[in-house]
Amino acid sequence: MTTVTILDGGMGRELERRGAPFKQPEWSALAMMEAPEIVKDVHKSFIEAGSRVITTNSYALVPFHIGEDVFKQRAFELAVDSAKVARQAVEETGKDVKVAGSLAPLFGSYRADLYQADRAEEIARPLITALAPHVDLWLNETQSLLAEALLMKKLVDELDGEKKPYWVSFTLEDAEPTTEPCLRSGETVVDGVKAMVAAGVDGILFNCCQPEIIADAITVTKQTLAALNKEMAIGAYANAFPPQPKDATANDGLDEVRADLTPESYLVWAEKWCELGATLIGGCCGIGPDHIKALAARL
Repeated sequence: MTTVTILDGGMGRELERRGAPFKQPEWSALAMMEAPEIVKDVHKSFIEAGSRVITTNSYALVPFHIGEDVFKQRAFELAVDSAKVARQAVEETGKDVKVAGSLAPLFGSYRADLYQADRAEEIARPLITALAPHVDLWLNETQSLLAEALLMKKLVDELDGEKKPYWVSFTLEDAEPTTEPCLRSGETVVDGVKAMVAAGVDGILFNCCQPEIIADAITVTKQTLAALNKEMAIGAYANAFPPQPKDATANDGLDEVRADLTPESYLVWAEKWCELGATLIGGCCGIGPDHIKALAARL
């Protein structure tokens, strides 16, 4: 039987649910600044629910969320803290859990059109350097654009002397029908898989999009890897948001969370992903410890 590794769920909405400091534009970074003990408690809840990989709360530590001045002054320190808090959660629970260093979109989720090639390295370097000594693997999350994903892999190869496992996770177009699975940039999953194989990543995942569209992306990934005669871990962790339009304004407010994605209904999607060959399963925005507990109990 194939072994499934259970990831964690969404940090931001769980922080909000627990009454942590939480607002736009800072999102989950605000708790990292003002209430790191609540961040640790969320990590511990996911671990106790069954997560065997937890992700650092470093997703929002970019100028898009915390502003240019705070980024220059505190991003490195906060990224280190995010990794240390995650590590403390692992130690306090006594479980065999890996810590993944979250590398998020540098210019905002879903918006490939906002990518600034001339600034990307300047923003990414301090975050990678801060996280590298403290994490077990890398998770480049919610990638909408191949150019950004490829740059991040190149920088991690340069800055992380330990050559830890590197996973890249793409967010898929879910606001309008496409003839084949595509990133939000319009680039195809087929081209994404080929590019990631050439770059030497260790896993390809799909996250922060609707669960309904992930199965086709997993199938295409499996087929493309087979055609390339390559084997690689495949994973998925969907969000509980409605479809996100191309002009999504992530900092304007909080998206509604779908009421239909209960732990039981989310498990149905996860089981389908596993049947198709996914071995890394978790949740993104709006998917909490109860969802993870259901995944861990069944998968």
